[in-house]
Amino acid sequence: MDSSAATLLLSHPLEIKHDRENGLPFHPLELKNERENGVVCHPLELKDEKENGILCHPLEPKDEGENGVVFDTVKLQKQASLPTEFIWPHGDLVHTQEEELKEPLIDLKGVFRDDKREIIRAAELVRAACMNHGFFQVTNHGVDAELISAAHDQLDAFFKLPISKKLAARRNPGSVCGYSGAHADRFSSKLPWKETLSFGYNHGSDTELSVVEYFKSTVGEEFQETGLVYQRYCEAMKELSLVIMELLAISLEVERLHYKNFFEDGRSIMRCNYYPPCKEPDLTLGTGPHCDPTSLTILHQDQVGGLQVFAANKWQSVRPRSDALVVNIGDTFMALSNGRYKSCLHRAVVNKERERRSLAFFVCPKEDKVVRPPQDLVDREGPRKYPDFTWSDLLEFTQKHYRADITTLHSFTHWLLSNKPPT
Repeated sequence: MDSSAATLLLSHPLEIKHDRENGLPFHPLELKNERENGVVCHPLELKDEKENGILCHPLEPKDEGENGVVFDTVKLQKQASLPTEFIWPHGDLVHTQEEELKEPLIDLKGVFRDDKREIIRAAELVRAACMNHGFFQVTNHGVDAELISAAHDQLDAFFKLPISKKLAARRNPGSVCGYSGAHADRFSSKLPWKETLSFGYNHGSDTELSVVEYFKSTVGEEFQETGLVYQRYCEAMKELSLVIMELLAISLEVERLHYKNFFEDGRSIMRCNYYPPCKEPDLTLGTGPHCDPTSLTILHQDQVGGLQVFAANKWQSVRPRSDALVVNIGDTFMALSNGRYKSCLHRAVVNKERERRSLAFFVCPKEDKVVRPPQDLVDREGPRKYPDFTWSDLLEFTQKHYRADITTLHSFTHWLLSNKPPT
């Protein structure tokens, strides 16, 4: 889940050895490789914060446009050069020779038929992908193609609204829900070249049309149809996510329903992403390098392309497939697997000529659920790598204290332990 990812390293470089000796894992990618590939930037100076037991600078909420930036693409396209707020450091922009990721394409038809041989095969593919880079795609996923098309159409309808109408639905400080133009309400540099609309979906409220009510109350009564489309889309995503959770459990050789039961009453996040054309795409990013702090991301992208995954120490592009859904592991599930499965490091580049759209469903547990791996997995794989935490703890960290990047879970672990009351 992009928080307009910056690549920040919260721990001072001299302290990383000490952290590892105490069982606090760093990101699966080694720092040496990250630096060689231009992924990691300079560490923050945190002397004062560390002395006070605070490991990161609180994010200061700002009014949209406080920095002089309102993401009005009509006006921005007329400017002679890209505003400096959108220019990213060379280390984040590093481009490698275009290479396509060879991620598994997993056919779920046999899984839905409860074909044991096909389930085992799918679980093996999931295991290989998640231990490597945390990324795969699924076909025959059961989500109606017409529903996906309708969701894209409604995305277009919203983002084509006048900027004043979109700003009326803007995100409140500290909230994940609402409209955001380049995240200018949260940050003042390395702004992503995109617009987003995010809203929550409660797994346990099938009889409540919460998404419909959100659109009617936030955007206007005329957006009831939009709400209905996304209500149905979220319901379909929830059902698919629970099937994937079963596959993840089988692949980790834990009780098949363990993760499904854990997420059945969750509260997930739906996000519509719109990336306008950019005259200088080599200077900016649609989404910076980051790992999603959530558990699982299920995404449908259009045919323009732009999604890239960091694998084998280089950025590799993901081929858009109209009949497939992208699935990637997030930080919360990495903790639920005791670090066995990797949170996927990814980013999005922008296009000079064409707009790009995507629909992201971030699977999250209920806010008060305690995130811990199954005990039988810990017994088999070794000691715990992360402390217990709730999703609300991690969500608060990424919304109020930290700009999600490639070390979010590691940094969150430090923050949690340093602020935890003594027992």
